[in-house]
Amino acid sequence: MRIFRGDSEGEPSDVDLLAAHVAGDRHAFETLLGRHYDHLWHVAKRTSYTTEDAADALQEALLSAHRNAGSFRRDAAVRSWLHTIVVNACLDRIRRNKARPAVSLSADEDDEPRDARDYVSEVELSLVVERALAQLPPDQRTAIVAVDLEGRSTSEAAALLGVPEGTVKSRCARGRKKLAASLEYFRVEGNRS
Repeated sequence: MRIFRGDSEGEPSDVDLLAAHVAGDRHAFETLLGRHYDHLWHVAKRTSYTTEDAADALQEALLSAHRNAGSFRRDAAVRSWLHTIVVNACLDRIRRNKARPAVSLSADEDDEPRDARDYVSEVELSLVVERALAQLPPDQRTAIVAVDLEGRSTSEAAALLGVPEGTVKSRCARGRKKLAASLEYFRVEGNRS
């Protein structure tokens, strides 16, 4: 059994790390997650309604990927496979929350950010955009995140989400229209920083 430490020369590919994990290497999955964790966390945050849900969904997704690594079919990149697992975990959590709503006990999840004008303009805009994204239905939000925020092509997003390209296009169009209405305030010249 070979342990991968991620040295600069001959660093193993994601597929090699996943195969090593399946073969019993205790450090391979950790190394793989080290490469992709930031991306997966941002996907979970953009897809979920709250930070707590994002954290819970990401944890569930990573446990699922850890347990089911042997089912990886090599028909996509490992990062795309992990991305799909995270998106699906987030959508599952959203469905569960609709079935039995919960109230956040965290003081950080207020309806409005406290003293939003105290933040630098980039952070303020980021909060507003995240809030506007959270108002979109899950199918539109995941399409917008994949195409507009992650820069994937329509065909890549369609493969990732498991829907036809036309469906991705229509979800993006409907989502963009709703976002434009939510963010209309920023079109006025005096409202931009």
